[in-house]
Amino acid sequence: MTITIKRCMLDDLVLLQEVGAETFNETFEDQNSPENMKAYLEKAFDLNQLEKELSNPSSAFYLIYSNEELAGYLKVNDDDAQTEMMGQDSLEVERIYIRKKFHKQGLGKYLLNKAMDIAAERNKAKIWLGVWEKNENAIAFYEKMGFVRTGAHSFHMGDEEQTDFIMTKKLHGER
Repeated sequence: MTITIKRCMLDDLVLLQEVGAETFNETFEDQNSPENMKAYLEKAFDLNQLEKELSNPSSAFYLIYSNEELAGYLKVNDDDAQTEMMGQDSLEVERIYIRKKFHKQGLGKYLLNKAMDIAAERNKAKIWLGVWEKNENAIAFYEKMGFVRTGAHSFHMGDEEQTDFIMTKKLHGER
C-alpha cells in the first residue's frame, strides 16, 4: 500500500467537497435525522464555504491517497481559525475523515501524525480536537494516540445541539 498526503489547493475544491460530504455522511447518517444531515452538509460543504476555509492562511486541508485513490482528508487550524480559542500555542485538528472502504488501514493515524508534524513545525505546545460524545470508535482512537479529554463544547447538527468532547495532547517533540 502506497500512502500519499498532499496539501489541498483551490484546484482541489470540488474533490474536497465530494470527499467531505461523503465521509461525513457515512460517519453520521445513522445517528442523525435526514433533515439535520441535509442541513449540515449543505452548509459545511458548500463550495463558497470551502473556498473561504481553503483561502484562510490559518487553516489547511490535506488529502490522503491510498494507492493513488483518494481515501480521506485532514483539516487543521491555528491562531484565529480555531473553533475554540485555545491559545497561540495550540493547533486544532478540526476534521479527520476517512472513506468507509479505507477504514481500519491506519490512515487516520497517518493524518494525525501529519497534524502533529505541522504542530511541531509551527512550535505548538499542544494539539486538540473536538469529537462527538457518541463517536466511541473515534474517542478510543484518540485516547490510544495519547489524547485526553479536557472539556466539551456544543456542535450544531441542523436544529439539534450536540456535545463534542474536547481532547488535547501535549507535544513533547516525540510521538
